[in-house]
Amino acid sequence: EIRLSLVGSEMCIRDRLEISELAKSFGSRVLWEGLNWTFMREGMTAVVGSSGSGKSTLLNCLGTLDRPTGGRILWNGKDVAAASGRQRRRMRKSDLGYLFQNYALVEHATVRQNLNYAIHGAWPWKRDDFNEELRQVGLEGRGNDPIHRLSGGEQQRVALARLLAKKPPLILADEPTGALDSENAQMVIDSLREMAQQGATVVVATHSDMVRDACDECLCLD
Repeated sequence: EIRLSLVGSEMCIRDRLEISELAKSFGSRVLWEGLNWTFMREGMTAVVGSSGSGKSTLLNCLGTLDRPTGGRILWNGKDVAAASGRQRRRMRKSDLGYLFQNYALVEHATVRQNLNYAIHGAWPWKRDDFNEELRQVGLEGRGNDPIHRLSGGEQQRVALARLLAKKPPLILADEPTGALDSENAQMVIDSLREMAQQGATVVVATHSDMVRDACDECLCLD
């Protein structure tokens, strides 16, 4: 299902991610070109390919952390590849959620401080306990634990709780199970699938057969 809304006299497709004739090169080295794809809303797309094929680079372009060499990236009908820096920052804040292999957490801060900073920024009067999100990832009562005392699997659960709290319509996950054991890897997959079923567009760069098999569609860069 695609939600449609009228903005002025224009009809915009909500929460739809498309790439059109997308290309990326570094000097004379071409990673990929002519990529065309409409990513599944309320589903998971696996981005696969050999090492060096540009999986992470594609996610960085989709997440406005990098710019493609050519082509368009359409989110809600707008070309974010050509957007200004301010527009890109606004999109990352309002619409995007990231799940990285290195978790991207502040190690000296507590679990709850990490979640509050991600959701509310530096504003001290906006603070939540996030008890429900921590319960959902099996970290109930661990909000005051410093990140550096958590295992890799527990840190990934904090990163998942961050996504659950933000509820972004677009989730980009870069090798999210690469450093995890099978139990924690399955927990990550199940959480991503649940968020997709709740309406998110989930794009996962992976070399894992388990992750790929859990996805609804596959974009191969080889």
